[in-house]
Amino acid sequence: MNLLFNPWLWQMAWRDSRKSRQRLLLFISSIVLGIAALVAINSFAYNLEKSIDGQAKELLGADLVLTTNKEITTEAQNLIDSIGTNRSEEKSFPSMVFFPKTKGTRLIQVKAVKGDFPYYGIIETMPASAAQAFKNSRSALVEDALMIQYNVKPGDSVKIGNMTFYIQGRLLKVPGQSAIATTVAPAVYIPLQYLEQTGLVQRGSRITSRFYYKLPSTLDVEKMAETLEPRLDREGINYDTVEERKQEVGRTFANLSQFLNLVGFVALLLGCVGVASAIHLYVKEKISSVAVLRCLGASGWQTFFIFLIETIVMGLIGATLGAALGTGIQFLLPQVFQDFLPVEVELTVAWGAVLQGVGIGLGMAILFALLPLLSIRRISPLRTLRASYEEDTSARDPAKWLVYGLIVLFVGGFAYLQIKRWELALGFTVGIAVAFLILTGMGKLIMFLVRKFFPVSWSYVWRQSLANLYRPQNQTLILIIAIGLGTFLISTLYLSQNLLLNQVSLSGSGNQPNMVLFDIQSNQKEQVTRLATEYNLPLLQQAPIVTMRLSEINGRSVDALLKDTTAKIPEWGLTREYRVTYRDSLISSEKLVQGKLHTYASPTDTIYVSVEEPYLQRMKLKVGDELVFNVQGAPVRTRVGSTREIEWNRVQTNFLVVFPEGVLEDAPQFHVLITRVDSVEQSAQFQQALVQSFPNVSAIDLGLILRTIDEILDKVSFVIRFMALFSIITGLIVLGSSVVISKYQRIQESVLLRTLGASGKQIMLISLIEYLFLGALATLSGILLSLLSTWLLALFVFETPFVAVYTPLIVVLFIITALTVLIGMLNSREVLNRPPLEVLRAEV
Repeated sequence: MNLLFNPWLWQMAWRDSRKSRQRLLLFISSIVLGIAALVAINSFAYNLEKSIDGQAKELLGADLVLTTNKEITTEAQNLIDSIGTNRSEEKSFPSMVFFPKTKGTRLIQVKAVKGDFPYYGIIETMPASAAQAFKNSRSALVEDALMIQYNVKPGDSVKIGNMTFYIQGRLLKVPGQSAIATTVAPAVYIPLQYLEQTGLVQRGSRITSRFYYKLPSTLDVEKMAETLEPRLDREGINYDTVEERKQEVGRTFANLSQFLNLVGFVALLLGCVGVASAIHLYVKEKISSVAVLRCLGASGWQTFFIFLIETIVMGLIGATLGAALGTGIQFLLPQVFQDFLPVEVELTVAWGAVLQGVGIGLGMAILFALLPLLSIRRISPLRTLRASYEEDTSARDPAKWLVYGLIVLFVGGFAYLQIKRWELALGFTVGIAVAFLILTGMGKLIMFLVRKFFPVSWSYVWRQSLANLYRPQNQTLILIIAIGLGTFLISTLYLSQNLLLNQVSLSGSGNQPNMVLFDIQSNQKEQVTRLATEYNLPLLQQAPIVTMRLSEINGRSVDALLKDTTAKIPEWGLTREYRVTYRDSLISSEKLVQGKLHTYASPTDTIYVSVEEPYLQRMKLKVGDELVFNVQGAPVRTRVGSTREIEWNRVQTNFLVVFPEGVLEDAPQFHVLITRVDSVEQSAQFQQALVQSFPNVSAIDLGLILRTIDEILDKVSFVIRFMALFSIITGLIVLGSSVVISKYQRIQESVLLRTLGASGKQIMLISLIEYLFLGALATLSGILLSLLSTWLLALFVFETPFVAVYTPLIVVLFIITALTVLIGMLNSREVLNRPPLEVLRAEV
């Protein structure tokens, strides 16, 4: 290590770099974008965390929020009243709305509010006065995106249930709400005092009640909430505090930033592969210089440290430039993440992220550069007299295996710091290694096939171009790895998104159902059925739904099981409201796993229910166990008679628990109807008639679900594509730098070819065809790897048929190939345009 601080070695490194400084800077540029990606993401995450801390109360809009989807009992109301009087109330539920002006209908989230919420932050509306004005009259605030979609404006009207509301203004933003949330469930706000008059609060309505409190600043809200937690749990009420919301939002974006950091780290790995390749070419050019130094008495380690010093300095410069670029890029990220941000982010320079990025970049660059640099120690002084470089360096070097081990540890350690789970970090490291190995294997296979089946009958230009793919010091492997991995990331992302959309769309293809009508009351069932028949809609399924709660399992009450920490039964399974149906047969989305379906013929028969197989496992049950349900006050004793496997992605009436016929017919219930519409126009006309005649009945249109999912995935994938782009650009920079670094060798080849009679046009065509093959083969390798990985995802993760979409992949193939050719030719123009002797004099 003392050699690293030897002044003579630094002087020699300075002298050696004077002629090659431009080329050294070029290959160091390979790591700039990877470091920039890491610094940008970490800087933004730091500033986001700081902004969340500073705007914590605006995230919640109150000091304390209570939430329940149960009916408010007298005991619950007394508890709610005891917490404080300075509170606001909100009741929300899904419902259909109708815009009379444009005849448009849409399933939305109705939010009926009362009070001064928000207590922190503001509800942003247009006009601004609408935020308060709508509370004092029969008015509504409508999400801006919803108004744009249905071409309505303030002053128009919206019908909700039996009442028509004047649209007071556009709803732009509510404290703590992101733009992505409005895509999933656009909201319409109305005054709570008009809720009953809408006629929408009926049996089966899933109403969520929220209570927002403003509490004295001297009160410890966290401590008070913990004290009240047992009483709140008994009443089925959840609570949310400022601190909890801050942690929840922070965790969400921490997970996203960790994932994007891994994507950025892949770009850095690609850059480091470029560094290793460029150093390898650079060292080969310096063999004679090293041999001369050895003849003059320099040791192998001294010559090694001369070039290591150059690498460290250039790496530090590259890392610093990358950190500076990343600091600048973070100012673009609020635009990239704008649909996901619940707070306004104030951006500053995050010095911790900058230092971390410089350290990681410099460390990785040195580790990868060590692989070719270690060969310098073994160059013999006799190299000045003989040409066999391989004799000096081809033997196995234990130091290189140590470096390989350090690289694996570095990658695994970085992944662990981001994910905090060893198994996932190991999976990421192994996955990266496998991708590198597969792409390396593809590169070697291509070189083998070209050499093995060389087209000797082709023209000279084509033969020379193909020979360049496996010639000494070729660029085939490095470009297939660098460009292939970047292509793999972007292609896999696109194919995965398409896979998710297909999974949903396949469930509505052919003659499958694609519309669900729910909240149909028993006295409306025949009329709704008649309306569907009038519009020529098939009645594919109808199902009654009865709400109930679990009260006992095998003789033990739910309260006792909740207190028993050894039971290991999930709380949601004990406290949730169950929506069940009754029938004596399976439907097309179900398959019997254990037991059999039992019928119920007389009051003396045991009631056997069928449950979902995973539910049985999570609830620690087995066939034959006893379950007692509270059916709206009446206990019903049952036994588990069978289990079912359910395809939840199908638009069907799927239920966790199914009763036999003859048990629940007299219980209070509502109904669901499943049908199919053949066009957007038919869907719109039917929904208009439905909301006019039965305003309490809601419709879920699969077409709308698909459009919503597509919009969400587009927003998420844009963020990931933005980061994956760093890998593609890094691959192209590696291409450019490796072309420049190998320019001296290409000049020698050009001189030789011209000496043998080749024209400048022929040499240009040789380079053009070579880069065409390199770009196409590298991109194609990445696409093939992405097809393989997406097929595995479809088979083992999504459990859906794999359907590849080839048109976008062909576009990617052409674009990246064209860029490869363009960059390769631009960097080779000096070799092609200048006379050989002039170039040789300049180089030599």
